[in-house]
Amino acid sequence: MDNEKRAADPYSERLWVPLWWWPIAFAIAGLLAAEIHMGAPGVRAWLPYALLFPVPVWVLLWLSRHRVRVHGDASGTPELHADRAHLPVNFVSRAAVVAPTAKSAAMGRQLDPAAYVQHRPWIGPMVLLVLDDPDDPTPYWLISTRHPERVLAALGLPSAG
Repeated sequence: MDNEKRAADPYSERLWVPLWWWPIAFAIAGLLAAEIHMGAPGVRAWLPYALLFPVPVWVLLWLSRHRVRVHGDASGTPELHADRAHLPVNFVSRAAVVAPTAKSAAMGRQLDPAAYVQHRPWIGPMVLLVLDDPDDPTPYWLISTRHPERVLAALGLPSAG
């Protein structure tokens, strides 16, 4: 059932950490384990490696847990899911792609404190969705995604940027 649901989604993306982080994380865990080991015999020879090598796997998988997904709700209206939050497209008045070069400005002084932000520093582009909902105090959403044009196309929104 879950695979059928995913196949029907117009867009789905998991925000994985870069692949080059994995060897670095294992190298750090190996250095820490070797520091604890320090040539000692017995349990201290293998226990640090057994205990520390699962840590970078858990940390990197935990950092990669977020998803960006677009699918239709019960009425067929596209809906954006950014992790646990969801936004029906009928509440979006404008949408734009935030280029990696403009990301620091969008996340800096120009950022409204009431905005919903799902930012991943290892992903360059973002999607800006300006809301038009009088009952919601959130002015806009800023969502990290590797393919912002595909997200906007799946939502059926024209890109303004």
